[in-house]
Amino acid sequence: MTPALGVAALSFAVWLYLLLGRGFFWRPYEGVAVPLPERWPSVVAIVPARNEAVVVGEAVASLLAQRYDGDFRIVLVDDHSTDGTAETARAAAAGRGGEGRLALEPAPPLPTGWTGKLWALNTGAEAVERCGDSPDFYLFTDADIVHSPANLAGLVARAEAERRDLVSEMVLLRCRSPAERFLIPAFVFFFAMLYPFGWSNDPRRGTAAAAGGCVLLRRSAYRRIGGLAAIRGALIDDCALAKAVKSSGGATWLGLTREARSVRPYPAIADVWRMVARTAYAQLGYSPLLLAGTVLGLAVTYLAPVALVFAGGAAAWLATAAWAAMTLAYLPMVRFYGLPPLYAPLLPAAASVYLAATVDSARRYWRGAGGEWKGRVEWRRPS
Repeated sequence: MTPALGVAALSFAVWLYLLLGRGFFWRPYEGVAVPLPERWPSVVAIVPARNEAVVVGEAVASLLAQRYDGDFRIVLVDDHSTDGTAETARAAAAGRGGEGRLALEPAPPLPTGWTGKLWALNTGAEAVERCGDSPDFYLFTDADIVHSPANLAGLVARAEAERRDLVSEMVLLRCRSPAERFLIPAFVFFFAMLYPFGWSNDPRRGTAAAAGGCVLLRRSAYRRIGGLAAIRGALIDDCALAKAVKSSGGATWLGLTREARSVRPYPAIADVWRMVARTAYAQLGYSPLLLAGTVLGLAVTYLAPVALVFAGGAAAWLATAAWAAMTLAYLPMVRFYGLPPLYAPLLPAAASVYLAATVDSARRYWRGAGGEWKGRVEWRRPS
């Protein structure tokens, strides 16, 4: 067997496994309808915001427009913004007549050992607890997420009907610019491959995942895991939270949705690159060995089929079959995002960008600038 034939055969075998043996991750997982609860629990939304004036007004307005029959209030934590984020949020609330349902809480200085987002969420939750409030659920939602009017009710209904301690939605990411069309569906596809939603939702499996832009967390589970202090240093905070809840015996749920969307733009490939480079090396546990294995695995899985299509003989046939299987797996996500099917064969090109961004994530870490977000470096190489 020639090296080309061996690599092509391996790539084809990988794609057979991914299509048939990894929880059918490639099928967009939206869940089934659930009955409405007889009593609507109380919910407090906590919104961490750091220099989000461009998007926070629309997000706050969407929360105030929720058609929810239970008690629902919002705490926005202003994480040392310098662009008028708090003022924009306050104006959005006033425009909706919801000043009394929105509380603004300034984040204290970031302590050592905490990531910025988790510290902001913790600040909001502690503010609620200090007031003697005891909501049934917390809704952790980002400042760029716009919810449809029925979204909160849907989240709570699922949590109650299926007895879930955590219900999370991978919101519809913005997909308008050429860079977004090229890379955003692939981002969601790769996330689902790493954390098959069906496996994460199965209490018998160890897989645990959530999407940090929209997480409904039962307060009893929040207290059971020791609050957000239990995961205070986690850069990939959403999956760390899901793992903590699931490890404590709670049931979790994660699915795709069209009922909530992100309005954060990624106009250029560099913008998506920075998003990936912020956390990719953390996902690998800062391990050079895992990085090398990931680069090799991505090359065999995504790049080798394209490179070997013109190799001739059996290698070319197997490479073509692997590329076809890859395209078939990616097509449902392309359609979910409303893109033409011609985007599906471009997955190898998108994968090459993510591969390079992953390597760059390690480079940033070793330079001492890992996890940078809005001017704040979240993690550094140990001295």
